[in-house]
Amino acid sequence: MTAPLLEVRDLSISFLQGKRETLAVDRVSFTVEKGKTLALVGESGSGKSITALAILRLLPPSAHHPSGRVFFGERDILKMDDAELRSIRGARIAMVFQEPMTSLNPLHSIERQIGEILELHGMRDRDERRARVIELLAEVGIPDPAQRLDAYPHQLSGGQRQRVMIAMALANKPDLLIADEPTTALDVTVQAQILALLDRLRKAYDMAMLFITHDLGLVRRIADNVCVMQHGEIVEAGPTGDVFAAPKHPYTRALLAAEPSGAANAARPDAPIVLQAEDLRVWFPIRQGFLRRVAGHIKAVDGVTLTIREGETVGVVGESGSGKTTLGLALLRLTRSEGPIVYMGRRIDGATAREMRPLRRDMQIVFQDPFGSLSPRMSVAEIVAEGLAIHRPGLSLDQRREIVAAALTETGLDPATMDRYPHEFSGGQRQRISIARAIVLEPKLVVLDEPTSALDMSVQAQIVDLLRDLQARRSLAYLFISHDLKVVKALAAHLIVMRNGKVVEQGPAAEIFEAPRNDYTRALFAAAFRVEAETQKNFAG
Repeated sequence: MTAPLLEVRDLSISFLQGKRETLAVDRVSFTVEKGKTLALVGESGSGKSITALAILRLLPPSAHHPSGRVFFGERDILKMDDAELRSIRGARIAMVFQEPMTSLNPLHSIERQIGEILELHGMRDRDERRARVIELLAEVGIPDPAQRLDAYPHQLSGGQRQRVMIAMALANKPDLLIADEPTTALDVTVQAQILALLDRLRKAYDMAMLFITHDLGLVRRIADNVCVMQHGEIVEAGPTGDVFAAPKHPYTRALLAAEPSGAANAARPDAPIVLQAEDLRVWFPIRQGFLRRVAGHIKAVDGVTLTIREGETVGVVGESGSGKTTLGLALLRLTRSEGPIVYMGRRIDGATAREMRPLRRDMQIVFQDPFGSLSPRMSVAEIVAEGLAIHRPGLSLDQRREIVAAALTETGLDPATMDRYPHEFSGGQRQRISIARAIVLEPKLVVLDEPTSALDMSVQAQIVDLLRDLQARRSLAYLFISHDLKVVKALAAHLIVMRNGKVVEQGPAAEIFEAPRNDYTRALFAAAFRVEAETQKNFAG
């Protein structure tokens, strides 16, 4: 019997927080076989990513030197000197990180970033490096790779940036690829493409893969074996089919069952219209030449018509770049648009900034990334109360804190934590803070822009339940933007499907989910629900 490519034995990692030591990974053991995929699964904070970083000795300074053994072949990585470690990183073990936009250098071209890895590991000839970069970009599915060499990360889509990260990881044909949540922020069709790409390349390179995720549905498609982590420990491990068919640990069963469920709130037939738009357009000019004349337009939103009633959720779905977020910003008058927008019977598309200011209290937005949208220098109390200071300046400090405490309680947070800072909260708690900031002003309309995409499945379900409950109690109108159709199905009563800035299908959500008429809608649904169908089939068997 051949030895495993990677063997982790009794790995423990702790962090020093002030004078207190916190155990993040507790005696974790697993093996990764050559040519096979092992998935590490668990919610945020379970220790998955910390375990992966420890394998490459990339832990932050606050982490104590890990105990245990990490054998790569016959060598213990934890005992390697710096020179030996450098020879392995990026060459024999490579890593794909969750967020390519923060992992790629925004100041360097794609060619330079991939070429740098090749150069560090011995490829000195510039023409040879360029040819290899083009070959890698073609291999990961970047169209016209020779034309994209001078592109910068911001000029690529999310899926293309992730493909570039994979190309960088594969540059030196590693024996082991560590993929840390590589599809979390991608839409369903791109997610399916990246999973298929990783699996194809694993087979082509005869490479082992350690796949880290919080989504057991993805594991069903890609992994041979799975380890389920909770609170830094592996609570269940085994072949993927066996774990899915008969999960033994209560936490594994909870993860498998953790999906947004329930029915969307239905608006009253006579409910007043909160927001209405007709033939809405957001076109960005393309300027060329020395005089920067307009040579064409990027039609981000092209002729969208919609109505949102009190107590109703209108879901907007589509791939990245379809115009979903731009539509939400245009409706809130946060980006320039053409076409009538009517809010509570008043036309606002021509309103000035001064005229819009009183309406801002009634029109709020919750962003995709709560950590990026919450100021790290402000306490939770200051973040949630900021709108009150602007729109209700007559309130005293004590009155503001009382209202903030009520908003935090309503969103499921402990008011006693209001003087803490965003980094002291989990991802789900930070999203609740963002929702509290939005509802504290008692708005009539809330635009929710991918509010659950970066959250664990169980936390997603909690946020969906919270949003439905808030809507029922406050008669809120939601515009819910998402690429996660399972979440949309649980929340939206009316559905709009967008592609390339246009609406390809819209109507009652239940009818569209039951019988989509457009080919693009059917393709989206097939990509989103394929895993669910496979999982149900597996349980039935």
